[in-house]
Amino acid sequence: MKENSFKDKIKEGINDVFYIWKEEFVATFKDEAVLTFLLLLPLAYPLLYAFIYTNEVVREVPTVVVDLSQSTLSRKYLHKVDATPDVNIVAYCNDLEEAKEQMRLREAYGIIYIPADFSNNLATGKQSQVSLFCDMSGLLYYKAIVMANTAVSLDLNKEIKIKLAHNTTEREDEITAYPIEYQDVALYNPANGFAAFLIPAVLILIIQQTLLLGIGTSAGTARENNKFRDLIPVNKHYTGTLRIILGKGLGYFMFYILLALYVVCVVPKIFTLPQVGEAKNLVLFIIPYLAACIFFAMTAAVAIRNRETSLLIFVFTSVPLLFISGISWPGAAVPEFWKYVSYLFPSTFGINGYVRLNSMGATLHEVAFEYKALWVQTGFYFSTTFFVYRHQILLSRKHIIQEYKRLRKKRNNQ
Repeated sequence: MKENSFKDKIKEGINDVFYIWKEEFVATFKDEAVLTFLLLLPLAYPLLYAFIYTNEVVREVPTVVVDLSQSTLSRKYLHKVDATPDVNIVAYCNDLEEAKEQMRLREAYGIIYIPADFSNNLATGKQSQVSLFCDMSGLLYYKAIVMANTAVSLDLNKEIKIKLAHNTTEREDEITAYPIEYQDVALYNPANGFAAFLIPAVLILIIQQTLLLGIGTSAGTARENNKFRDLIPVNKHYTGTLRIILGKGLGYFMFYILLALYVVCVVPKIFTLPQVGEAKNLVLFIIPYLAACIFFAMTAAVAIRNRETSLLIFVFTSVPLLFISGISWPGAAVPEFWKYVSYLFPSTFGINGYVRLNSMGATLHEVAFEYKALWVQTGFYFSTTFFVYRHQILLSRKHIIQEYKRLRKKRNNQ
C-alpha cells in the first residue's frame, strides 16, 4: 500500500507539473502584454537595435573648420582630413562662436580648430596642436572625426620629422619616420565597428530583461486576478512548491529556448557580425544562462504587485547592467563594489562568456569560470525561488483559512 501510495504521489506530482506548465503556456498567449515581452520584443528588438548600427561606421561626417593659421601647412592638414572617408568639411568659419552655431543648427557634428601659431611653432621646432570639438550625442560621429584627425596628424608628423632630420637616403627617412616598426591589426573586430563591439552584449542582456518583464507582468496579472492579491492561486494542482517551480520554469524554458537561440545565433548572422564560435558551444552555454535568468526573474517577480510595476522597475536597469558587465565600460575601471553587485545578475557572466565564445572563438573550457558561475546562479536562484514560492503558498492558505472562518462566523451569526 505504501509503495502504491508513493507511486501515486509521484504520478500526481508529474501530472501537476505538466498541468501548471500548460496553464502558464496558455496564459502567456492569452495575455497581450506578456506575449509582447516574451515573444514580440525578443523577435523585433534585436533586429531594430542591430539595424541601427548595421553599417558599423559612419562616413563623411559633416565638419566645420576654424583655421586661424591660414598657412600652407594648415591647409595641407585640412586637405588631408577632408580626403579621408570619415570626414567631410562643409564650411570654414571665422571664429569658434560661428562654428558652434553651425553645430547647434545640426549642420555639422564636429569642429576642427587650428590656432594662429600652428605653422610657426612647427617651423621653429616647437610642439603645436589641433583642437577637436565633437557632438557627443552620437559616439560614432566622435569616433569618425577623432580617427581621421589622428591618422592625418601621424602622417603629417612623419613628413615633418623627415624634413627636420636632413637625411641623405630613403632608408634613413624610413628609420626617422618609424624607429620601431609596428602593424595595427584589429582582432575580432576588423571594421572597428560599433555593432560588432556592442551588439553581442546587448543581445544577451535582452534575454534577461525580456524575461524579467514578461515573468514580472505575468506575476502582476496573477495577483490582480486573485481575490487576496496572492501570487499562487487556490487550486489542488498548486499545492506543492517544487511542482509549481518546475511547471512554471519548464513552461518559460520551452517557450524561450528557441527565441534565445534565435537571438544569439541567427541575429548576428543576419547582420554579418563577427561569429567565429562553434554552435554547439553556444547552445551548451545558453542553457544555464537561460535557466539562471528564469529563476532569477521568478524570484524577483514575487515583489511585483501589479502589471505595470515590472516595466517601471526593470527597464531602467538595462543601461547600468550593460556598463557594469565590463564590456561597454572597461572592467578594470568598474569600482569593486559595483563589480560585486554585477555578480548578482546572470547577464554579467552571460555577456562576458558569450562575447568570448561568439566573437573571439573561445571554447567552453576557456569560459569555464562564466559557465560554472551560471550553473551556480541557477542553483542559487532555484533555491531562492523555492523559498519565496513556499512562503507564497503558506500565505495563500492563510488567507483562505481566514476567509473561511470569516464566512463561517458570519453564517453562525445569522
